Amino acid sequence: MTLEIKSFSGSDASPFFDDLARLRITVFRDFPYLYDGAPAYERKYLATYAKSEGSVFVLAFDDGKVVGAATGMPMTAETDEVKAPFIAAGHDPQDFFYFGESVLLSSYRGRGIGVKFFEGREAQARKLALSFCTFCAVERPVDHPRRPADYVPLNGFWAKRGYTHHPELRTTFIWRDLDEAQESPKPLSFWVRDIR
Repeated sequence: MTLEIKSFSGSDASPFFDDLARLRITVFRDFPYLYDGAPAYERKYLATYAKSEGSVFVLAFDDGKVVGAATGMPMTAETDEVKAPFIAAGHDPQDFFYFGESVLLSSYRGRGIGVKFFEGREAQARKLALSFCTFCAVERPVDHPRRPADYVPLNGFWAKRGYTHHPELRTTFIWRDLDEAQESPKPLSFWVRDIR
């Protein structure tokens, strides 16, 4: 197995968008996201990152095939759903680098690739002289009917990477769960790391 991690800026990652769309749809079907994705939406979403000045795509390849991906861009280029909680709390979005997804096929987990995804995005944030990195995670009830018995949240991994949970920084994204007839709002809260 020849695993490689490579970083791409902006539109340089566009040749891999079909692979990335498939990855997002595959990985986000699992708990806790339960996301019912569509390729056309995925390509449009990824194009937002490609157009953003300062964005990064950190991709994991196995023998040339994309098996994982992580994205990030300056928070100033993000949507109001991402920026609003920070502005309301008195933070300046210009100080933050926002991590989008981090998706990795299950057979490649536990090999340090997730750590490389964080390192690659943090390196980009430092290159842009930003002070903080942040991402948000969906919050599901403990008794959610689709929660696997062996599910372990990533909170410990994130804390080990230096991120602190800020439950007061909250937002809502809208998507359709696998068992929903239509889209519905989902609550998310943010994790933050000072990288100065």
